[in-house]
Amino acid sequence: MNWDWLDANLQRLRDEGLWRDVRTIASLPDGWCEVDGRRVRNLSSNDYLNLAHDSRVVAAAKEALDDAGVGSGASALVSGRSIWHDRLETTIRDFEGTQAAILFPSGYAANVGCVSALVQDQDTVFCDRLNHASLVDGCRMSGARLRVYRHDRLEVLERELHKSQPVGRRWIVTDSVFSMDGDLAPLPALCDLAERFDAGLIVDEAHGTGVFGTHGRGVCEHFGVEHRIAVRIGTLSKAIGTLGGFVACSNSLRDWLWHSARMQVFSTALPPAICAAAVKSFELIRKEPERREHLRALSCQFRGSLCGRLSTEGYGPIVPIRAGTPDLAQQFAANLLEDGYLVGAIRPPTVPHGTSRLRVCLTFGCEMDEIHCLAKLILAQTDSAQSS
Repeated sequence: MNWDWLDANLQRLRDEGLWRDVRTIASLPDGWCEVDGRRVRNLSSNDYLNLAHDSRVVAAAKEALDDAGVGSGASALVSGRSIWHDRLETTIRDFEGTQAAILFPSGYAANVGCVSALVQDQDTVFCDRLNHASLVDGCRMSGARLRVYRHDRLEVLERELHKSQPVGRRWIVTDSVFSMDGDLAPLPALCDLAERFDAGLIVDEAHGTGVFGTHGRGVCEHFGVEHRIAVRIGTLSKAIGTLGGFVACSNSLRDWLWHSARMQVFSTALPPAICAAAVKSFELIRKEPERREHLRALSCQFRGSLCGRLSTEGYGPIVPIRAGTPDLAQQFAANLLEDGYLVGAIRPPTVPHGTSRLRVCLTFGCEMDEIHCLAKLILAQTDSAQSS
């Protein structure tokens, strides 16, 4: 086979400023990391509550590691589901206030597996255009009739729901927090539409769990609509600080996913030590609300300091700062790294063309003086770019 086409496409990525360098970063406690031998503040991590390095979480993982070894050895339906998996599913069930919970090997697998197992080819599924790729892939894999909507133009979704006449069911699929914009899905309005048109509402709380809500259950709790959501999906790799995904659900839905979610049936179960660590993280989220309270205060202060440089008017620790072009986003990020802040430069295809940006992810370990300094640096860079 001639591979010239591959080299040509790789060169195109370089020419368009879309090349991604693969680098190794040493993660450190309290929201720090080491890049090329330098200790810098990590503002590109989804470890919002800085639990990944918490000594109590690490100790829980070590205990399970000594007890059960490194890997689970098989899928959960064969022999891979240990007492640690059972404890974690029970913990998630109790935390979320549902009848049951089921684990998946990743948040991506939870979204693809759940959506593709529930949505049938005779159904119609309505997917937000800014949903995570895993939700989009799940919708596509289902074989259902796919309609894309924008959460800032729900009148279009309403019109499409009114026009739809599926042989099967209607489903509305959405992130609770849009990961590249940081804004929240209008869940109360989506619940109204779902109930009006007899549609099932599927919500992915990947960036909501542990961060939003009085008890940390996410944006559904924040808006007081948990009882109106058909399916709630979550992720263990962000605020929980570990690995994996889950669906908090009824007993019937859990049993259906055990039998029909291919990402669950045909995947090796999570390592037991990861499950033990996640159980401890949920415990700390319940006992230490000051973590998300401090994170909320940081987010409000930082957003208020940026004086209109935001890409979207979001809410929470994901703060996007508009750059426009891929090259400018990379230059902004490189300058901030020199100043001691690791910030993600987000470019297409992760975001639409013309909307490249910095994506600042605040975490519990940040201090107010740090974010004020960061805001000043960002303002100086964007002012300089606008005047040149």
